Amino acid sequence: MSPSATPRAKNLALALLATAQFVVVLDASIVNVALPSIGRDLDFAQENLSWVLNAYTLVFGGFLLLGGRLADLLGRRRMFIYGMWLFAAASLVGGLAQSDVMLIAARAVQGLGAALISPAALSIVTTTFAEGSERNRALGVWGAVAGSGGAVGVLLGGILTEWAGWEWVLFVNVPIGIAAALLAPRLLQESRDVSSPSFDIAGAVSVTGGLALLVYTLVDANNAGWGSTQTLGLGALALALLAAFVAIESRRRHPLVPFSIFRLRTLRGANVIGLLMGMSLFAMFFFITLYMQQVLGFEPLEAGLAYLPLSAGIIVSAGGASQLVNRFGFKPVLITGMVLLAVGLVWFSQVSPGGSYVGDVLFPSLLAAVGLGLAFVPVTIASVTGTKPSEAGLASGLINTSQQVGGALGLAILATVSTGRTDDVLAAGEHSRAVALTEGFQDAFLAGAGIAVLGAVLAALMISSRDSREMAEAARRGEVAPVPA
Repeated sequence: MSPSATPRAKNLALALLATAQFVVVLDASIVNVALPSIGRDLDFAQENLSWVLNAYTLVFGGFLLLGGRLADLLGRRRMFIYGMWLFAAASLVGGLAQSDVMLIAARAVQGLGAALISPAALSIVTTTFAEGSERNRALGVWGAVAGSGGAVGVLLGGILTEWAGWEWVLFVNVPIGIAAALLAPRLLQESRDVSSPSFDIAGAVSVTGGLALLVYTLVDANNAGWGSTQTLGLGALALALLAAFVAIESRRRHPLVPFSIFRLRTLRGANVIGLLMGMSLFAMFFFITLYMQQVLGFEPLEAGLAYLPLSAGIIVSAGGASQLVNRFGFKPVLITGMVLLAVGLVWFSQVSPGGSYVGDVLFPSLLAAVGLGLAFVPVTIASVTGTKPSEAGLASGLINTSQQVGGALGLAILATVSTGRTDDVLAAGEHSRAVALTEGFQDAFLAGAGIAVLGAVLAALMISSRDSREMAEAARRGEVAPVPA
């Protein structure tokens, strides 16, 4: 589908693509509150239970860049459809799993399907809607559904686990995936990059292996120890693979990742900010959930329902963010969003052992939600600003990879901060476990706020003000924004 397609056709395509992205993001968190039930039914060892989450994150983050480039080279609609079928099949197998190994394997395959879907969907949005106000409106919708997916996942996971059983946190994906795969040929047009006649196998293997190994090292660092032989050895191997990837790409005539794309200053900055945003965002959801269940004593369904205001806040603010970007440009909106996110996290750092939902969770959630909505949309717009149509999948894969790797890194670092503080308080023997947990959460939230502040500072320094202004001026005139030289 080209930018000249009818508005109705574009809107139907956007609805399908946004729904697919919503399910992909949702599935990273929907199993959270179901983990205790899964552990009991499948007789999981406690130390292996986290791999129900990590298997998805590991493969998703590791294969995103490859998925984005495959979409450019083999066809964006084709890879979207393949990804949806794979995602639906893996969800069905996971729901039917009779052992821990079977479930973890199914979650890994789900992650592979998601890594094909997400960059393909975003690149179709990029090539369908003309750069400027039209694309900004589309990405406002995209940001609203994608940004709220993590919070809604916790809510839906609690409802399904409570009323239907943990299997349904996976079964729910099956009809959605099948419907999306069947509707795609009717609602989406095929597009791809015809300028590259060959596929860079060596580059694909090195970058996918390096990213997957890096994500694994980060998600397991808290268990293995940051200074352990495993963490240091695997981390060094991951960096070596990524260095080999850079060396391979610099010599290829038709590389998997043309490094010329990084000449775009705004794209470089957007991916750095996306990394830092992922570090703050993933950890925030994780520690809010733990605080509500382990300190305030919420049941899974209560914890899920408690996320409703956060989800609504993200949807509303992301919906308005595209209008603000059209008026002021993406740079000031992004900086404002990161600052509000930082303030929300500072507010969260004031949680107390005897706290309440309204005072300790609701109000900071609403502020953080506004910040997330205002940050998520402009960073996505910035990440594809000035890119050629043939690079849409690559740019989409890059920003998704930045956010996923950032999420794994942030969760690993902030979990270490939280656990370290909790252990110190418990070792002192002067406070209860609730107090110790709360003090750990306080430090983690405060560290997350520092990461968000760094993101705001780097947004001011790394995002091109000229690109931001030109995009806003073109959007106000209803024109296509110029491509930076």
